Amino acid sequence: MIAQNQLGEHLAAKYPQRHTVQTDKALYLYTTELKQAHLRVAPPIHKVGYDGKLDVIHHALGLHTAISRVQGGKLKAKKEIRIAALFKEAPPEFLRMIVVHELAHLKEHDHNKAFYRLCESMQPGYHQLEFDLRMYLTWRELTSSAAKLPASDNPENTAPLMTL
Repeated sequence: MIAQNQLGEHLAAKYPQRHTVQTDKALYLYTTELKQAHLRVAPPIHKVGYDGKLDVIHHALGLHTAISRVQGGKLKAKKEIRIAALFKEAPPEFLRMIVVHELAHLKEHDHNKAFYRLCESMQPGYHQLEFDLRMYLTWRELTSSAAKLPASDNPENTAPLMTL
């Protein structure tokens, strides 16, 4: 598909919609609804937001962290989830996949069989979505690289095929 310049068209046909979860508050509500539906007994999430510093270069599309703070004589851990800002413009299926991935880390810390079974139970077709997300990220990288080339070096010199 890459060689035939059809990857963008394929992804646009398969994932034509864009989600409406655009603010940190909306992302927090979205994440807590998923957590309530699938992981009621997991620790509470204190903060969820988009992070413009997370990207493929840092090998992170989402992060889950526990920040420990001393409150009185006790040590309290606050769970946080950060999602790469590129997901603001991604299809809703990709946003859900990455949120499910980060939520699964509340129960399973390692990427093992139990972790992926949990992801699959929260999001049927999880593995296909993860593969399609990798294709989407490849397409984004290819189109951004092509956009940086001067017109004489870019024989295609076309706009991106999809606006996810």
